[in-house]
Amino acid sequence: MAALESEHRASGSHPQPGRQDPEALAPGSGGPRDRSGEPRGLPVSGQATVTLCLTGQAASTSLPESSIAVRLLAGCTTGAMAVTCAQPTDVVKVRFQACVQLEPGSRKYSGTVDAYRTIAREEGVRGLWKGTVPNITRNAIVNCAEMVTYDLIKESLTDHHLMTDDFPCHFVSAFGAGFCATVVASPVDVVKTRYMNSAPGQYPGVFGCMKAVAGEGPAAFYKGFTPSFLRLGSWNVVMFVTYEQLKRALMEVRVSWESPF
Repeated sequence: MAALESEHRASGSHPQPGRQDPEALAPGSGGPRDRSGEPRGLPVSGQATVTLCLTGQAASTSLPESSIAVRLLAGCTTGAMAVTCAQPTDVVKVRFQACVQLEPGSRKYSGTVDAYRTIAREEGVRGLWKGTVPNITRNAIVNCAEMVTYDLIKESLTDHHLMTDDFPCHFVSAFGAGFCATVVASPVDVVKTRYMNSAPGQYPGVFGCMKAVAGEGPAAFYKGFTPSFLRLGSWNVVMFVTYEQLKRALMEVRVSWESPF
């Protein structure tokens, strides 16, 4: 015991239970860290969880410890898992949106449950998963672009001292991530929507639908770009800003619980 106390006096360090270094909560540090430098924040997003499985390291919204390849793989994986579960709902949503322009008496579906039943009866259960491949591609691209570009934009702004890790930085990064995601995902989104809304046999397959869209010119792949950007941009702002604020609040609560004074 005396030897330990002499070592502490020699090193000049006086660790106190439950206390943390001030630098542990510095903006951009990725959350609280203990004295060994290991991150102590809990991952609360699907991408962070997948990154934890891939790298064995805890992750936060900013992932300086992981490579871009890991971020890409995490974004693609979470996008594929989301589509696998939600594809029937997306098919029904697209069909409903297409029926809005029709007269009330000529609409094919009377309600949500009726849409599920009609699609399953006329096209089989596989009809509810129609367009799964382009939808997985679209969601993987969107998730990947959102997560990776948000991290990169935020890190660039903070590393070059253009902004601090606070609300304005989160807003700009999220809006930029939404724009990048819309640019790269719009072509796949157009093909996905057309194929999911097509009548049985209208296209020989996904690539046949893509060729049909390509026949209308390159601009056809970006039809509806503005509403898509407004949707993704606003969604990213709400999601990332809320996530950052909740993460910071939870970290402060956790520190207050661990600190006796």
